[in-house]
Amino acid sequence: MLFRNTPIAFASTIFALLSFNVQSTVVEIRTALGTIEVNLFDNETPKTVNNFLNYVDGGKYANNVVHRSVDGFVVQAGGYTFNGGFPIVRVVNDPAIENEPELSNVRGTIAMAKGSNPNSATSQWFINTGSNANSLDVAANAGGFTVFGQVLGDGMDVVDQINSLKIISYEGLNDFPIRNEVAGQPIIGENLVLISDVVVTDRAVFTNTNLNPARNTLINTPVTQGSDGGGTFTWLGLFMLLALCFKRSFKLS
Repeated sequence: MLFRNTPIAFASTIFALLSFNVQSTVVEIRTALGTIEVNLFDNETPKTVNNFLNYVDGGKYANNVVHRSVDGFVVQAGGYTFNGGFPIVRVVNDPAIENEPELSNVRGTIAMAKGSNPNSATSQWFINTGSNANSLDVAANAGGFTVFGQVLGDGMDVVDQINSLKIISYEGLNDFPIRNEVAGQPIIGENLVLISDVVVTDRAVFTNTNLNPARNTLINTPVTQGSDGGGTFTWLGLFMLLALCFKRSFKLS
């Protein structure tokens, strides 16, 4: 009887391990042009996800402004708030976090913005509207940029719509997107691409099993022009991951 039940027990263990490795938090970025649903990669980039959720839970992304849009490259937010008047104000930042450049900056991923210091990311984030692995995955570029989630469903339609808006220079921001502009009139609140809020809709549950985030395979390569899709998980990689999980579970037991 013991040996007869062993395959079932083994299968159950594999299922449990797979469940652990696809646990994720899902958030909605609610913009003036529509909602962007994002699956966060809690297990792959735990420090970055925790940092992002601290800003979410603290309400610091409410009335946030999409302040940068570079066509075919990125849409960026997280740094400025609109409080009903101008100028827009900077978000009060928490301490900078450690870089986690494990995943690739392919189209549809969300990543942390930062300065030249690899460990300088705070509140600002961007969504890749192009596949930017060749420029953003490499260590030579600020240590590589940490991808911590992926846009779901038709969310990229909203992102692309933002990415196609007219841009202006505003208060030192050279790629500032605006909408509903009236020629000859000053910029008002209705012209901003506002994020009313970022909210958690699903926190650390078994979900989105079909997501296989592309790994950052370019971290140690020189910066090059152009873009690339990066690598993805393979079945071999999955079984290696399972083996590692088994090994760790035995050590902890």
